[in-house]
Amino acid sequence: MHPLIVIELNGWAAGKREFHFKAETEFFQAFDNQDILEADVNVDVSVEKKGSHKVEASLKLSGNVTVPCDRCLERLTLSLDSAPEEVFSPESAGDSWDISQEVYDYVCLALPLQRVHPEGKCNPDTVRFLGREKSPDEEAGTQNSPFAALKGLF
Repeated sequence: MHPLIVIELNGWAAGKREFHFKAETEFFQAFDNQDILEADVNVDVSVEKKGSHKVEASLKLSGNVTVPCDRCLERLTLSLDSAPEEVFSPESAGDSWDISQEVYDYVCLALPLQRVHPEGKCNPDTVRFLGREKSPDEEAGTQNSPFAALKGLF
């Protein structure tokens, strides 16, 4: 069972309320997410109860999420500051409302598709292995190669 983010709806009249939760590393591990290595996300929820069975909520997410870099696979910490414009509501409002799945989904959607370090910040050994950068020794070896003359053809 994953750490729940539950809003208790029982016992309060119609109106708007604000809630604050934390979604940390264990929260994402419970969803079996292999991409999020560490997390420290603040979840601010604004809930409006519009009667006994009508509830709407909006989220604001802020904090940091650590993921593997798509280029060098080293740890990359991304800042998260997202306020999805979409208002969501439960299928049926009972005494409580578990918004864990919504929080998880919105955090994953807020992450960029390409997750890479800024240029020049990746692990240099990995980048060299991928052929993006060459050490001075490797560069000298390329110039002495019999295939060096072919380099300019393309």
